[in-house]
Amino acid sequence: AGERLVLAPDPRAAVMGWRLLLPKEASPLGVVAGGRLGDVRDYHRHRYQQGIPEGVQDLPPGVALPLESNLAYMNGISFTKGCYIGQELTARTHHMGVIRKRLLPIQFSAPIPSGSIPEGADILTESGKSAGKFRAGDDELGIALLRLANINEPLYLNVPGRKVKLTATIPEWWPKTASK
Repeated sequence: AGERLVLAPDPRAAVMGWRLLLPKEASPLGVVAGGRLGDVRDYHRHRYQQGIPEGVQDLPPGVALPLESNLAYMNGISFTKGCYIGQELTARTHHMGVIRKRLLPIQFSAPIPSGSIPEGADILTESGKSAGKFRAGDDELGIALLRLANINEPLYLNVPGRKVKLTATIPEWWPKTASK
């Protein structure tokens, strides 16, 4: 009582929970009974598990396309209003219904030291064909832009001194018609 706070569902996806804004001196655990206070690393690991992009590392300016980055699934694109840069290409791609690459959560077969994978590193198929690009990660979790045609085959990332296997998954929170 008497404190100012804002509690709202995360607008991107229900799996991201709620956002809580309160005065610096207030305790979040005093507001959310039975809650657990994590740190920034916990938050990013949860994001990676869900395939939720955030910031310029996950969505590089001039490189990331809104539909490939799943922004239409996360209230990040409106097809009923405009205008914005790239609107025509985005709308045309959306209405054609073919998106060949998507940002997906990935899991490595072994932990990868933070910062050891160069930005935009190639993710390869078993035959050495490019399947996509690594965007960000921590330990055994990450997020990558992958060709949907390749996500069910063995995928690899070359890290200094070794080749690490990874698996990609389609997030549960995606719309069920999201296989395009």
